[in-house]
This record gives sequence, C-alpha cells and structure tokens, in this order.
Amino acid sequence: MKPARQHSLRRYLLAGIVLPITLFVSIDAVGSYQRALDAINTAYDRSLLASARYIGELLQLDERGLKVEIPFAAMDIFDASNEGGMYYRISGFSGEFLSGHSDLPAYTGPTPMRSTYAALVDFYETEYRGRRVRMAALYQPMSSSTQRGVALIQVAETLEVRERLARGLLTDTLLREALLIAVVVAVAWVVVGRALRPVNVLRREVLARGERDLSPVRTEGLPLELQPVVAATNELLQRITRMVGLQKQFVRDASHQLRTPLAVLKTQAQNGLSGHADPHVALEQIHGTIDRAIRLANQMLAMAKVEQVHEQDAPGPVDLSEVAREVALDMSPLIADKHLDFELHAEAPVWTHGHAWMLRELVRNLLHNAVRETPRGRPLSLTVNATPGSARLVLRDTGPGIAESMRDHLFEPFHTGHPTSGSGLGLAICREVCERMGGSIELLNRIEGGQTAGLDAIVVLPRG
Repeated sequence: MKPARQHSLRRYLLAGIVLPITLFVSIDAVGSYQRALDAINTAYDRSLLASARYIGELLQLDERGLKVEIPFAAMDIFDASNEGGMYYRISGFSGEFLSGHSDLPAYTGPTPMRSTYAALVDFYETEYRGRRVRMAALYQPMSSSTQRGVALIQVAETLEVRERLARGLLTDTLLREALLIAVVVAVAWVVVGRALRPVNVLRREVLARGERDLSPVRTEGLPLELQPVVAATNELLQRITRMVGLQKQFVRDASHQLRTPLAVLKTQAQNGLSGHADPHVALEQIHGTIDRAIRLANQMLAMAKVEQVHEQDAPGPVDLSEVAREVALDMSPLIADKHLDFELHAEAPVWTHGHAWMLRELVRNLLHNAVRETPRGRPLSLTVNATPGSARLVLRDTGPGIAESMRDHLFEPFHTGHPTSGSGLGLAICREVCERMGGSIELLNRIEGGQTAGLDAIVVLPRG
C-alpha cells in the first residue's frame, strides 16, 4: 500500500494565512489598477472634450457658411510629429471636410443621445496612421439668421501617453503589493514559528527520554490546543505501562509454572530410579506430568500468538459452526471416555470475521474445561447460532459451576481451581480471543430449583 503523503504543519499554516491574503491583495490590486485606469481615461477624455469644445467655440456661421480659424499657438497641440500627438477634423453640416487632418476617419456612429458630459459627444478608439488613437466626436449645433445645422468636431489623441501612465501605475501597484505580501509572509513565518515552538519543545522532551521511561509527559506551559494531544499520549503511555506490567507478571508466573512441573518431573524420575516407587507407577506419573507441561507450553504459545495477532495476516470470514464441529470431533475421545451425553447444535453456516486458529483455540479451551467439569455420564451441549448482527456460541455443562471466590479471577492468567490438572491459561486465552475479534465472553452459573445445575459459557462475536 502506498504510504500516506506527509505534510508540514508549518507549510500548511503559512499557506492557510498567506494564500488567502495574497489572493485578496491580488484581487484588490486588479481592482485598484482598473479604477485608476478608469480615472486616467476619464481625465484624458475630459481633456479631449475640452479641446473639441475649444475648437467648437472658434466656429463661425455667416451667410457664406461655416468657417473656422485656429490660432497658430493652438496648433502646437495638434503637431503630429510629437509623441502622443493629437489630431482633429472639422466636418460641416453635410459632412464635408472643413479643416484639420483630412485623412482622419470620419465618425460614422449614431448621434449620441445621452452622455456623462453636458454635450453631444461620443468617445471611442480606432486606428489612424498605424497607431491606436482615442477619439472624441462632438456635435456642435450652429445657427444664424439665415441657416442652422450641426457641425462635427473630432479630436484624436494617440494612446502612448495613457499606456505609459498605465504601465507606470501597474508597476507601482505591483511593487507595493509585492512588498505587502513579503511583509505578510515574514510576519506569518515568525508568528507560525513562535506558535510551533511548544511542539518542538515537546518533541525534544520525548526524544530525550530513555526507552524505559514511560512516565506522563508534562503539560505545563503547553498551549490549550496541544493539551488534548498530550493527554491522549499520556493515556497511551499508561496503557503501555499496564501492558508491560502484565507482560512482566506473565513472564514471572510462566517461569514459576514451568519450574513446578520440571521439579515434579525430576522428583518422580528420582523416585523411579531409586526404587522407592514402582517403575510402572513412576512412568505413569512422569507421563502425566509431561502431558501437563506440554499443555502448559502449548497454551503459553497460544497466548503469545493471540497477543501478537496484529502481526498476522488480515482476518477473513470464518464459519463458526464448522469450527465447532471440527473441535468437537477432535475432542470426541475425551467425551467418549467420560460417557458424556454430548449434543451439538450448529446452524450452517454462521459467519464471523477473524482467524480460524483463534476460534479453534477459543472453542477447544471452553470445551476442554466443560468436559473436565461435567460429571461422568451427564449432559453437555454446544450450540452455535446466528442472531441479528452477531454470531453466538453457548456451551452448557452440568458441573459444579463457579465458586464466588473464583469469579473475580476467572480470566487472569495462571489462576485455576485445578492446580494439579489445569494451567490457568484457558480462560485467559478465551477472553483475549474475544477481545481481539471485537466480541465478548460471559460465564454464568445456571440455577435450577435454587441450586447450581451447571455453567453456561456464552460467547458473542460480530457477524462476518
């Protein structure tokens, strides 16, 4: 499986702070530039309109028609040799050319009915002599005692000056916004670094610990946001401490439990060799001791295997009914030896999710205990069925039940009511298997007529 991609909390915080601000500043810069550009266009359009009005005021209408005289000093602004030059054209009542630059394209648009300005004027862009120009077309009403009409005055200005101003404005805006973003990044870097300083302190404190130091991590001086993480870490350390304690206790108990049968075995062998006991009797005793030692070793291995189940292959669907039938068949010689009235009721199939070997250990330990506790010739039943959402196994024996003094220690390793025949690991294995599979186990004395009639072992596992 592909490992999850790691990400930096510092980069995440910086991105979360800087990117929205950068986006906002960029949008604001575009808006500011557009507003400034509109202001420049408005100012230059007013200048064009003022020039057209100035020319309009120079128009004269007499009996011979329209005429205009442009002062020589005013012609400087219309000198096309200057960068950002201006051009004009005056058309008569019928569109005939009167003055100015005859090759300037005549206005062909509709007569403006509304305008932002108090004049019949239209502004537009076109191309003149290979250069882009901004044009103001002003309709100038004229009248005399003999005639009246509307003259058209066109004033054009190349866009170099506007574009140069716009580029300068854009450069200035970008520099200021870039400086602002740089300041934001620097401030965010410092703030995020200071905010993450407790994380680094916590990291150094944890790394400085020895491998045996499982004491709680200190929370003094930590930010509120980190305290739940540290609290969860301390809870995990406590669980690990308890687990390590249980493992140490298990090792101590196991070493004690293993020494006992070995010491007994040595004593029995010495008795047989010295002649103090009948050799056949000594061999039978040795055989029984070896059987108990083997069972103890097997159960200890099973217990260790269950505890390491997370390292095994992934669990899969298992038929609990089939497992129960297999275990009952394996233990049929023990059942037959005690002439038990054994009944097996197993629906097929009853699926659960787990490992088959774990379920076999569970059923084998429970059935072995039930066979041992059930008196010779008495009933013993094993039932497997499915309920909504769960798989259920019920083992009913007719033994003496559980003494109240033993109830609090039922599932503790090496606690047994049969020190000469039991290892005390069977029920501990059963509980561990149920917990690993997300199920539960319960042992209840069955009361009939006010007396204990047997023990019910009830196992509930999730459906597969």
